[in-house]
Amino acid sequence: MATAELAVIVCARDEEERLGTTLDALRRVAFPGARLLVADDGSRDATASVALQHGAQVVSTGRPIGKGGAATLAARTLLEDHDPAIVVLCDGDLGTSAARLAPLAQTVRDGRCDVAIGAFARRVGGGFGLALSTSRAIVRRAGGLRVEAPLSGQRALSADALRAVLPFAPRFGMETGMTIDAARAGLRIREIELDLEHRATGRTLRGFAHRARQLADILAVGAARVRSRA
Repeated sequence: MATAELAVIVCARDEEERLGTTLDALRRVAFPGARLLVADDGSRDATASVALQHGAQVVSTGRPIGKGGAATLAARTLLEDHDPAIVVLCDGDLGTSAARLAPLAQTVRDGRCDVAIGAFARRVGGGFGLALSTSRAIVRRAGGLRVEAPLSGQRALSADALRAVLPFAPRFGMETGMTIDAARAGLRIREIELDLEHRATGRTLRGFAHRARQLADILAVGAARVRSRA
């Protein structure tokens, strides 16, 4: 694939420790020469500086607006001044495993789907699976689709598919909402198992607080999509 045909949006907040490694893996291995944008959700650390040092464009409002809002801003910025055939979305904490994202874009390029979702081959950290099981149930009810990894932030979409699912749902409801909206739009969705790693939150107070916020956002987007379907 010609690199000009592809762009990558990396979602990050306070990821100064892992972002540089993620960007290097994307640029040098997975997608050499592709345009890289970092959707910085108002980071308080050196995330933006690290992104610039590693050759990425930073898109940010300068304050936290949630993952979905930050990614929407970056996607619209990309589409306004660039016309990529394929857009890859990923999280900034993948580290060296970001080098393994190429099959997502290739699957879309080959015409096998409009949206490719990267499913983690191995579970890394996490809680008891409540957020995941809730997201799966909401996607089935509101989108009529059964998927194993509706919360994965690692995705590749054709440019038309990206336009069809914008704006993304707020905060951590982004992936659940995107999956439902893609299914409703009649887009072909395919999951691909990849050997990926990320910064695990673990079963700590901070980890449970994060997953509580995630669950609240998933329930909110689910309620909104169910109402709109009705």
